[in-house]
Amino acid sequence: MEIHRSLDRALDLLRDRVLLLGGKTEAALQRAMYALVERDSDAAREVLENDDEIDRLELEIDRLCIDILALKQPAARDLRFVISVAKITPILERIADHACNIARVAIDLNDEPQLKPYVDLPRMADLASQMLRAALDAFTSGDAMAARAVITRDDEIDELYNRIFHDLIELMAQDPTTTGRAARLLFVAKHLERIADYVTDICELTVYMAEAAVIKHSN
Repeated sequence: MEIHRSLDRALDLLRDRVLLLGGKTEAALQRAMYALVERDSDAAREVLENDDEIDRLELEIDRLCIDILALKQPAARDLRFVISVAKITPILERIADHACNIARVAIDLNDEPQLKPYVDLPRMADLASQMLRAALDAFTSGDAMAARAVITRDDEIDELYNRIFHDLIELMAQDPTTTGRAARLLFVAKHLERIADYVTDICELTVYMAEAAVIKHSN
């Protein structure tokens, strides 16, 4: 009985740490986009400074996973949960890295005249952030149906990315002096597109955890 209580406490702690990491990752993305749209370089630097905390959390979660697997010997769904966390943690850290890259673009662009109203970029970022939040909610509640619903939203991200890509390419063709700034915004759009791909990975792991079903590469 004590072994079960000890395992439950360890799993609760692990769940809490993942939620904290997810929240900090989402906040980094939102703050980076705020820095870009509002031309706030101080906010961008905050994102870069806070990345060390995200890295520390990743290492802490890694250690917790190893301890649970080695000392608690979880079975069935608990085992799938720990394995999924071990895979989701580096995904969240990579999303935070993309947020840092957006923050660096913000710092660069804030020293130059604004290219144009960003229009679809904030919309794309909002959608990616909503997807990330929904994916983390689905994971913590073990809701495979909700995870599958998030995956379907990736098509919206792809549509926005294609629209932004064509708009910026057209802008560069019309006015070559905008090339450097437009190219940086293209990188931002690509970072957001990759973040949505990572969110899909989280959702696929949620389905695995909840149903023991592997849906990656099934489409």
